[in-house]
Amino acid sequence: MDRNLALEFVRVTEVAAIAAAAWIGRGDKHAADQAAVDEMRSRFNDVHFSGEVVIGEGEKDKAPQLYVGEKLGSGETSFDIAVDPLECTDSVASGSSNAITVIATGAEGALFKAPDMYMDKIAVGPKAKGVIDLKSSVEENLSRIAHALEKEISELVVIVLDRPRHKTLIADIRSAGARVRLITDGDVAGAIATSLQESGIDVLMGKGASAEGVLAAVALKCLGGDMQVRLAPKDDTQIKKLHDMGIVDIDKIITLDDLAKGDNLTFTATGVIDGPLLKGVRYTSKYAITHSVVMRVKTGTIRFLETHHRL
Repeated sequence: MDRNLALEFVRVTEVAAIAAAAWIGRGDKHAADQAAVDEMRSRFNDVHFSGEVVIGEGEKDKAPQLYVGEKLGSGETSFDIAVDPLECTDSVASGSSNAITVIATGAEGALFKAPDMYMDKIAVGPKAKGVIDLKSSVEENLSRIAHALEKEISELVVIVLDRPRHKTLIADIRSAGARVRLITDGDVAGAIATSLQESGIDVLMGKGASAEGVLAAVALKCLGGDMQVRLAPKDDTQIKKLHDMGIVDIDKIITLDDLAKGDNLTFTATGVIDGPLLKGVRYTSKYAITHSVVMRVKTGTIRFLETHHRL
């Protein structure tokens, strides 16, 4: 992928973040999401490339979305796009932490294509790459991860979305002897945190959205981490959607390389509110200041950008 094109995608996440930031703490997550979607769609169509959204956020929550199958861009080179115009809409509505705008791109056919639904997930950093198995018990996985990290299980920190559906998972983690860090939203940043030594996070576990799974997979591939997921459709309607897309083996364990194939991949995110990965949007009398990250799998390059946008 052209380096300049990869950096063009930062402008897409930046404008979406600034639009969403206008709704911080105003109690309207749909308005924040819609603002991010509108700006992201508009700026995408200014970029000289041709892309198709293969996995996105919004449908399962009846929220604004860039829909699966939507064509974006104004050029000829064809790419797959995974997108979440506003990760953590509830955080923006309430004014709490950890909201980002995020996209991942790959060559045509590179990104896993699935409807907007939940996945069971486990993610780890580079030192534990290759030791996770979603078919194994929580205790078995934590034991192998602890051994790979040269830690005791009691020293492990597992990040989990704070949801009623995770009651049993949380109990199993605690029973195994590990520590739990609950987050209200944001399992993209949570998964990536496992590959950032300074984050203090060793593992991500739990059920989260499919788009976030693909987005996190691209970043983890650049950082050398590992991830496995398994689709978790909630009803026959979602099962039919999977069958219509050619996905028959719903219980199949989907690996990092299934989620993001090859190395012609990029991950771009801009902070809306401060989180473990990025600072949020800041304002001065003359500028909106954004903080973004661009990762490129082919070169392993990770760029952190601070940009001042004149108001």
